[in-house]
Amino acid sequence: QVQLVESGGGLVQAGGSLRLSCVASGRTISTYPMGWFRQAPGKEREFVATINWTGGSTKYADSVKGRFTISRDSAKNTVFLEMKSLIPEDTAVYYCAARSGNDFNYWGQGTQVTVVS
Repeated sequence: QVQLVESGGGLVQAGGSLRLSCVASGRTISTYPMGWFRQAPGKEREFVATINWTGGSTKYADSVKGRFTISRDSAKNTVFLEMKSLIPEDTAVYYCAARSGNDFNYWGQGTQVTVVS
């Protein structure tokens, strides 16, 4: 089993930055592709970014491309999401997830990000 705990969320002005962290415990996530997702009030959860197990390949949603950066530190069993140039539309609960097999089947509890104009 993998337990994931996100942190780093908060309230920020539009144009500001935040860095989210996701620390894994229970077992190493070094061989798992990892992802960040988000869910805004009244909306479905949506994909934000993924990173492969080596960290050499990343993908982003069009809405965050060029503003967000996903990275991982396997030695620390941690995945990061660097968010810059934040806009109010980025307001959501952000979730970290680990993919085992074909699905993201390990999820954290989420961290709230609120961007105010």
